[in-house]
Order: sequence, then structure tokens, then C-alpha cells
Amino acid sequence: MNKLEDLLKQAQGDSPAPVERWDPPYCGDIGLSILRDGQWHYQGSAIPRPALVKLFARVLRRDEDGRFFLVTPAEKVDVAVADAPFIAVEMQASGRGRSQSLLFRTNVDDVIKCGAEHPLRFVAGEPDHGLKPYVHVRGRLEALVARALVYDLVELADRGPDGAGLGLWSDGTFFPLPEAG
Repeated sequence: MNKLEDLLKQAQGDSPAPVERWDPPYCGDIGLSILRDGQWHYQGSAIPRPALVKLFARVLRRDEDGRFFLVTPAEKVDVAVADAPFIAVEMQASGRGRSQSLLFRTNVDDVIKCGAEHPLRFVAGEPDHGLKPYVHVRGRLEALVARALVYDLVELADRGPDGAGLGLWSDGTFFPLPEAG
């Protein structure tokens, strides 16, 4: 069995914190931020402990208004996020065409099986920045797919259900690539 599949099976019994159900008082901005490269900072300094970053990631929430917060049952604090809160840093593809399955691992070790519950979406980047794919992680949180994996995704592109248009299949769901403009 592959490493990512093993991690996915281990994680299935480990559910994330129920941050969507918690409604604690807002406690302000304490200087937490997540840079475009997925690096977490506190008051301008990188947080060097991966275990602490993973702990924070488990209680991260994005509200309907688009703002990000660290949430516990007792408090809620702002987190400034430059792009996406997570980066998909590893990918495993198995099968081909409609039977293809894509697994992603994030920089905080979430393992996601792309499909209807964890869709892949594409955004045309600024000029000269190309295509930016995002995969849904949980709640309203997404992971930006790392640039190195974008090339792997492009190699996996296939025709859609009607035979027209290119995109990616995963777990029986087709995710169309945007038309070149």
C-alpha cells in the first residue's frame, strides 16, 4: 500500500475539532498570519515548531465573511491568510480516466481524497503566474496545490464526460480545467 493511502486510513478515525459548532467570544488580533508559502507567523516571526503549527491548523476556521480565525471553545482570534491556509505538498494518483483517484497531503499533514466531498477548483492566476489549483480540505478551508504538483496534474488531464474539454477525474468526479484565454 502507498504511504498516502496509509496516512488517509489512519486519519479517518481522527476527526478535526468541531470548530464550526463553537461560538466563543472574539478576542481580537494577536498577530497570527499564514504567508503564501504556507509558513505560519506570530507577530512577524516564523513559528518554528511544526507540532504547534499542526495544532493551530486543527482549530482554524474560515467564517462566511471570508475571515480566518483560530477557534477554541473559550476564544476566537484573527489569522491573516495571504492566499490559502494550507499547501498541498504531495500527491498520489492511481488509476486512469474516470477510475482515477487523487490523494493530496498538505503541509500540516492533512490527507485528502479529491472527489465530490473534496473538490478541486482552478483559478487563473495573475498574468505570468498560470493556473492555481485548490483542493477543499474541510469546512471553508482549502489548500493551494504546490507549483511542482501542478505540472503533475496537467500530465493527468483527460477528456470530460462528454468527450470535450480537458480536466481531471478523481473518485468519479470530473474537475474541468479553465479554457485558455
